[in-house]
Amino acid sequence: MRWTPEQALVLALMATLMVACGSRSTSAIPKVGGPTTTKAVAAQDLTGIWKRTLKLPDNKRKYTVLELTFQYSQELPELTPWAQERFVKAKSSFGPRAVPWKDTNDPDKDCFPPGVPKIYLERATPFEILQTPAKVVIIYEYDHYVRQIFTDGRPHADLLVPTWMGDSIGHWEGDTLVADSIGFNDKTWLDMYGRPHSEELHVVERIRRPSKNLLMIDLNIEDPKALKKPWLGHMEFDLKPSWTLGESICKDNVSFDSFEAIRPLPK
Repeated sequence: MRWTPEQALVLALMATLMVACGSRSTSAIPKVGGPTTTKAVAAQDLTGIWKRTLKLPDNKRKYTVLELTFQYSQELPELTPWAQERFVKAKSSFGPRAVPWKDTNDPDKDCFPPGVPKIYLERATPFEILQTPAKVVIIYEYDHYVRQIFTDGRPHADLLVPTWMGDSIGHWEGDTLVADSIGFNDKTWLDMYGRPHSEELHVVERIRRPSKNLLMIDLNIEDPKALKKPWLGHMEFDLKPSWTLGESICKDNVSFDSFEAIRPLPK
């Protein structure tokens, strides 16, 4: 049986700690989210197992339950006519237009990769960050998808075959990893509600660890074909030092009729 969001919250995870370093850059990337006054643990150390926080941040910015679970920010993206036409056809099991899971056309239903950044919204799934001097590796518990963010100075390839999870390169700005991802196909959704994107999708993540137990990711999502302007988001994650990543195999766990029966339809 496929894990429900409630069951996913209690899966045991623990951290494998590895310290790494990478190249530095002074290129400017838009920043979102509030400032932090907490001293960083160690420069360029993001290692550990992380879980989306359910606590409200201690700053003046207002967060909603929606934003803390199934979205990146309170402000929703402005879609182009091209994207709006496709969004209308999306049948999500979340939000005001929600349909039963058996009727959704969410690519998740067929166990396709969720893409970036939607992977962060998948059933509150935890993930583990490992580092080497040449790359940062993120292992997501959800179907054990793996992302490699190369920090050895390489550029994106001139010719990229569109993929589900994209091509990611990164550089360090102080203690912040700036991950730049392109080369996506257009088969995934941007969020749980079915907002589409094109193959022009460009995602920049600013990943930093302001304190030992806290990870922050600021998102800058651009797609000139689908979005009228960049969509900015901010997510926070708690360190889970005693957890280990569990096995989560979509094809093996899927039983959609029973999944819908035990999971209340979101309002």
